[in-house]
Amino acid sequence: MKKKKTFNDFSGIMFSTDPDFVYEETSSAAEETLPNAQQDLRVMLDRKNRGGKTVTLVTGFVGTYEDLQHLTKTLKTKCGVGGSAKDGEIILQGDFKEKVFLHLQKEGYKVKKSGG
Repeated sequence: MKKKKTFNDFSGIMFSTDPDFVYEETSSAAEETLPNAQQDLRVMLDRKNRGGKTVTLVTGFVGTYEDLQHLTKTLKTKCGVGGSAKDGEIILQGDFKEKVFLHLQKEGYKVKKSGG
């Protein structure tokens, strides 16, 4: 199924008087997930804008949305908590920095602790 074109898809070209003009679409390459050893993940704690609640953030994931969701589900199950994933960032409810760090390291990811 082809996506309906929106205003932002035309990147500035609105109208052409050339009858033979064919708009060339820039095909966005499907984002592929890097191998675990090439991922550079950061694990940190965060309390900002969360009503004083502590969350564990995992940032720096490069890959498809499905792979991000799979990694999120694995970490949520491992820690036994709730959480979500969006914009290449995994949010886990609670302080599980050490547990997440060790699990990701065991899975072969390049992981660094960040923040306090």
